Amino acid sequence: MFRNLRLVYVTTSNRDEARKIGTELVEQKLAACANIIDGMESIYRWEDAVQNDKECILLLKTTYSNVAKCTKIIKEMHSYDVPCVISVNLAEQEGNGSYLDWILKNVRRPISEADDVTDY
Repeated sequence: MFRNLRLVYVTTSNRDEARKIGTELVEQKLAACANIIDGMESIYRWEDAVQNDKECILLLKTTYSNVAKCTKIIKEMHSYDVPCVISVNLAEQEGNGSYLDWILKNVRRPISEADDVTDY
């Protein structure tokens, strides 16, 4: 079975922002799961100056077809001008196949997708 799954990496300003975004995406079935990792320190360049801030990581498990919708909602809800949203392909043959199937069962399918097709 071809699953076409993605892990979406997002940084947020704090745990509350990550929780709010993650909850919204899971409730809308755009992500099967949202994990929050607090206490990250980020060093980055912004407006020609090196910055150092505490941030929170939000990891989302979803399908390729939901990444654009997830990104749109994240940008609407996020406090940053340019939020970090990076989608990483999950290799088809790696990991727990039962868990990967669970992701598929817990995200919405594209409206135009035939019911028996799973490569979303």
